[in-house]
Amino acid sequence: MSKHKMPGTLDMINRDPTEINDHIKVHFDEVIAEPDASHSADCVWRCSERCFSGSKKCCYIFLSSICGIPMALYWGCGFACITFQHVWYYTPCLRMVMVNFGCIQKYFGTCVQCCLGPVCETMGLFFSHIVVKGNR
Repeated sequence: MSKHKMPGTLDMINRDPTEINDHIKVHFDEVIAEPDASHSADCVWRCSERCFSGSKKCCYIFLSSICGIPMALYWGCGFACITFQHVWYYTPCLRMVMVNFGCIQKYFGTCVQCCLGPVCETMGLFFSHIVVKGNR
């Protein structure tokens, strides 16, 4: 199966298959915790958990119902603009720079080989004949 899904084929069960929002999975016991020495009544603790979970779910449904489609439109247009910039500007510009600097690199490499190569080779031969003897 392909790594990319066809447009319009949504997994309605697992809506975060790549787990990009794993860091925002927040449960009641990760936010509110009572130490052993301070416990509220069991009914308060259970009701608090239900209120936390229910209000979080209702608020998210409300906000996503109002803002989800406009935000999807905004992010879709944003990524379309980024894609457009990369396809029609950044990638051709980078390719042009690579072509021009490739030519400069060959020119510079030739100059270094012709001018500095013999000097470095001669200096290497000169210094290779030096022998260091220690007093022991």
